[in-house]
Amino acid sequence: MALRGIRVLEMAGLAPAPFCGMVLSDFGANIIRIDRTKNPVDSDRLARGKKSVAVDLKQQKGIEVVKKLCSRADVLIEPFRPGVMEKLGLGPEVLLVNNPGLVYARMTGYGQKGSLSHRAGHDINYIATSGVLSALGRKHENPCAPVNLVGDFAGGGLMCALGVVLALFERTRSGRGQVVDANMVQGSAYVANFLWASKDSFIWGGARGENLLDTGVPFYETYKTADGKFMSVGALEPQFYAALLKGLQLDPDKVPQFGDSNKTKTLFTDIFLSKTRDEWTEVFRDLDACVEPILEMDEAPVHPHNQTNNTFLKNSRGVYEAGPAPALSRTPGVSTLEPQPVIGQHTLEVLQEAGYSQADIRSLIDAGAVQQASANSKL
Repeated sequence: MALRGIRVLEMAGLAPAPFCGMVLSDFGANIIRIDRTKNPVDSDRLARGKKSVAVDLKQQKGIEVVKKLCSRADVLIEPFRPGVMEKLGLGPEVLLVNNPGLVYARMTGYGQKGSLSHRAGHDINYIATSGVLSALGRKHENPCAPVNLVGDFAGGGLMCALGVVLALFERTRSGRGQVVDANMVQGSAYVANFLWASKDSFIWGGARGENLLDTGVPFYETYKTADGKFMSVGALEPQFYAALLKGLQLDPDKVPQFGDSNKTKTLFTDIFLSKTRDEWTEVFRDLDACVEPILEMDEAPVHPHNQTNNTFLKNSRGVYEAGPAPALSRTPGVSTLEPQPVIGQHTLEVLQEAGYSQADIRSLIDAGAVQQASANSKL
């Protein structure tokens, strides 16, 4: 796999940092998650294939364990507010001295500097600050966040993973690591740069909900069907719009593409309500109209197209998850999903690999600086 042999330490967190680690893990990196000791709740659902070491970061002995692991790592991912790692004695000015080749990835909401850098926030706040949220939603309605996909995962975890890979690639020339400042305000703005770049165009020049791609036109919309399900329509180009009208059995001379949008949308809405989703799927099966059924989450993994491309894989519990993307021809990502670790499950294994003796490990466990758990235990 493309990242085989890359050693990554991931300080435990939620959503964006774990997603970054999961992406690297899916393509072969060895991910060690640093968890807290005596932590009864593990809410991370993005830890497949990772190892877990439980460390008490309130003890100096625990800090020294992390330092030692960092001294032989290629990457560190940390998800805390600015200054937290420095207070622990684990800031980049310390770790990069001990390991000049370390890629130190900092995943935050607002970044390491600026007037908001120390404020708390969540995805919705970060994409609000980036300006992206103002563009999302229907006309005359409040802006609507697309759950936490834009900030946490697209602008956050995925951009952080890109930063890590860029820094690793540059290291092949310089031999030196560097700090990656991945933050969700900057990342979400970058992911959505099309909005700024096209503000003076016919594509995205109007107010929210009045544009080609934000439900402002009837031929780029979602429509409810007779069984309470939905169809997606993306018939932007004239030839696709013509095919859409053919499927709906409408006269193109009476329903021009850029006619009365409200009238046409009402017409399309009524027609789509006349058949079930599967009936409409059959109608458009052989029409190149950019019309597809909106699959529900339990349907997408078993769709023939997605199965052909291994878009979804079953995890160790027999539940579907999205598999790695993109597909690489020579060094693809994982084809089977490893189980989620129990907190502290790999403490002994990782410390032994780091050069700790059995006596040293026993001393650390007795002091409570680290914790070992069985694969079946619930810490």
